[in-house]
Amino acid sequence: MATKVILQHLIKNPDRLNSLVNEAKELALQLGIIQRTHENPNSSEVVTYAPFTLFPTPVPKAALLQALAVQTHFNTLVNKISQDPDFLEEALAGTIQADDFTAKLIGIYREVQQEGRTQSIVVGLIRSDYMVDQRADGSSSLKQIEINTIAAGGFGVSDRLPAVHRHVMKSVGLLEESKCIQDTNRTPGMSAALAKAWELYGQQKAVILFLVEDVQISKLSHRYIERELWKRNIPVIRRRFEEVSRKGFLDGDKRLFIDGLEVAVVYYRYGYMPDNYTERTWDTRLLMERSLAVKCPDIATHLAGTKKVQQVLARPGVLEKFFPDQPQVVEQIRATFAGLYTLDMGPEGDRTVAMALASPDEFVLKPQREGGGNNFFGEDIVRVLQEVKRDKRRAAYILMDRIRPRTEQNILLRKGLPLKLASVCYEIGVCGAYLRHGQEMVLNEAVGHILRTKSVEHNDAGIIGEVTVFDNPLNI
Repeated sequence: MATKVILQHLIKNPDRLNSLVNEAKELALQLGIIQRTHENPNSSEVVTYAPFTLFPTPVPKAALLQALAVQTHFNTLVNKISQDPDFLEEALAGTIQADDFTAKLIGIYREVQQEGRTQSIVVGLIRSDYMVDQRADGSSSLKQIEINTIAAGGFGVSDRLPAVHRHVMKSVGLLEESKCIQDTNRTPGMSAALAKAWELYGQQKAVILFLVEDVQISKLSHRYIERELWKRNIPVIRRRFEEVSRKGFLDGDKRLFIDGLEVAVVYYRYGYMPDNYTERTWDTRLLMERSLAVKCPDIATHLAGTKKVQQVLARPGVLEKFFPDQPQVVEQIRATFAGLYTLDMGPEGDRTVAMALASPDEFVLKPQREGGGNNFFGEDIVRVLQEVKRDKRRAAYILMDRIRPRTEQNILLRKGLPLKLASVCYEIGVCGAYLRHGQEMVLNEAVGHILRTKSVEHNDAGIIGEVTVFDNPLNI
């Protein structure tokens, strides 16, 4: 590839490299590809460029098209799971005995189920993540890493990155190659689902509530979504859990009010990790779930995105339950599954433990967590499983085949990171948006793709965790 030759040349010519990097960073700042700094995460007076690759990374076009083509089916699958209490209860029965966070979530789910749902509008903004698994024989296949059903991010600031990469490619003389970088303006499509939910709620003065974290390094990315909603004259407010705890209440019709404002939609940008909660804010999550407000996601959709559900779906015959008489859909979804194995108590879980301990480098151990930086690899798998292998705590995890990703060369740009040529791998994320009103799917779309890239030195990923950077695919 021409980019590999140019990268080698740039590394040998530091003055040219520094000049090109400065051009790229300055264009990123001009275009609003910015984020707050880790040193000042709650201040917009000190910002930096959001991390990105200097060049777009080559990605097999077939893999990208496959990921995009299956997304509406994953949207449908998540939606169907969220309406199947028997499946969720059975799938998570062992997990809730071992993982207190999942147990608390399902406790809220059961309480809401028992009371009866107050809102028939369900909106999902999800992201399905994949790697391209490189086999020893040289062939490759797309494999799903996980599906994110709460606070799925990455769109917003990254929508503007194609313009930077096109400029970089043109600057080094790759004019034809620059035309292969696609625009993917995901923010309007994802925001449209929230807007439709607000419209169906039917109160012009009601607001969309963004539930946000205390440390808001990604706030500027959220602002892109907010701006799309304000363009439609939809008012948006941002509140932390603690603020909703103090000021939120339900009226006699279970309408949610905060600071005198009726809430039409609660959009969770927070609430996916145990340390996001106190006893008081668990009560607040229940308050919002019981309300008439549309939740993105509702508690059932949140549970549908757990790693345990992902593992159960890979069992023979399970997908057929959700897609009867649709073998082609089942085949499309199943083709993306890596090997997934239970660690529940019993003979099957015992075999999984033995398999993992015998060949820990072949697997990834996953807890029921989102947000990056939570998984275990290699000797850490041995350490964790030796500790929990004989008791129910092991059911808090699942085991997954370790994917051996395609690697490429690139230069990662992040504040404070030295410039060097790195061996990198990437995740393809596909954004999906859907909205159900009663039993009718009003909207079901694959909104676009996101590429996030990291050095192969790192096992786990995450933009906020300063491991992963934004990228664009250069179709090959």
